[in-house]
Amino acid sequence: MARLRVALTGGIGSGKSTAARYFAKLGVPVFDADQIGRDLVRPGRPAWRAIVERFGSDILLPGGEIDRTKLRRIVFSDPKARRAVEAILHPPILKTLDRLARTCPAPYCLLVIPLLVEVEAFDLADRVLVIDCPEALQWERLRQRGLSEEEIGAILATQASRPERLHYADEVIDNSGTLKELKRQVETLHQAYRKLASR
Repeated sequence: MARLRVALTGGIGSGKSTAARYFAKLGVPVFDADQIGRDLVRPGRPAWRAIVERFGSDILLPGGEIDRTKLRRIVFSDPKARRAVEAILHPPILKTLDRLARTCPAPYCLLVIPLLVEVEAFDLADRVLVIDCPEALQWERLRQRGLSEEEIGAILATQASRPERLHYADEVIDNSGTLKELKRQVETLHQAYRKLASR
């Protein structure tokens, strides 16, 4: 079992995936809530069946996979729909993260939980690491992904604010600079977490 669990969180477009990749390159086991969610909604699985039952077969692509773009548009325009999807996915995602951390043999592991603050999953981790950047930079990055202004606004409106997230942070990565600066911060934190885990 990992002696130290670090939860990495941050708003959409803040750079969680890039930071997680840098940790992984340093040999840190990384368990990603979004990836677990994607596995849970593979065709035929219980969560897939629950979502299809709730939203109908119109939500499916020709091969049977859930059309993630279509589902995203639905849930971010309809709070009731979003709560329904969260009720289906969040419990098994959090349970899987806990199981993976319990069976992890490394000194510490990284749990990537985008909605850590929103779902108040603080008991899963020993430390909360927030990756932070100005909201204007989030907007710019999301535009580059091809999201419309309306979609970006709808997504950000459902997420915790920067002050809320930072309130819960034990450590903060400032991702408003270059990739080199981000990598340097990850390397510094890696050494700090290794020391904490060895105590």
